[in-house]
Amino acid sequence: MVTPTFSLDSRPLTKRNLNEIAVVASRAFYTDPFFVFLSNRAMTRSRGLTLFFRANIRHWSTGRIVTVRDDTDRVVGAAAWLPTGAYPQSVTTQLAQTPGVLRALYRNPAALRKGFGYLTAIAKNHIRDPHWYLFLLVTDPELQRRGIGAMLMNEALEQIDREGVSSYLETQKEDNIAYYRRFGYELVQTLSPVDGGPPLYAMRRPSH
Repeated sequence: MVTPTFSLDSRPLTKRNLNEIAVVASRAFYTDPFFVFLSNRAMTRSRGLTLFFRANIRHWSTGRIVTVRDDTDRVVGAAAWLPTGAYPQSVTTQLAQTPGVLRALYRNPAALRKGFGYLTAIAKNHIRDPHWYLFLLVTDPELQRRGIGAMLMNEALEQIDREGVSSYLETQKEDNIAYYRRFGYELVQTLSPVDGGPPLYAMRRPSH
């Protein structure tokens, strides 16, 4: 059996690449506590996740997306960042993302309400000083623990450290806290945006 090789890629993304990222993200977040909370119906959740991530990354105009590809040029991992000064995204970008997000959730009005609660908590508690914001870090579930996530994190952190600013992220999985601590992040806040919903863990890596 030939072991696949992986490489970082920061080329401009094609429509096909964006769809690949959305599919990888959908698979990676399929069992995420937050998205299970929004929809416990498997098919609805799978469809909604793909629409949600496609809507966001297609209009990532002020952000930066780097992929990891295998030796067939297939996207197997991706990281989407908002560099210093890019959070929050412009009103124009947010409006462009909205129709796709609504299509992802319109079949479940309760999910819209719950999702809005989380987005409100994220915006309200977001740090204000100069920083990079990690919106998305995903690896194809079949290829996890192959170092793909570390490749993406280390590539970005080198640039962040050269700039001398902090970085920030949220995660819904408690297990991810230990993972991000490997890269210098520490838990700064645990949010409970919606009654009965999973917590949201905010983590920060200080400037180096």
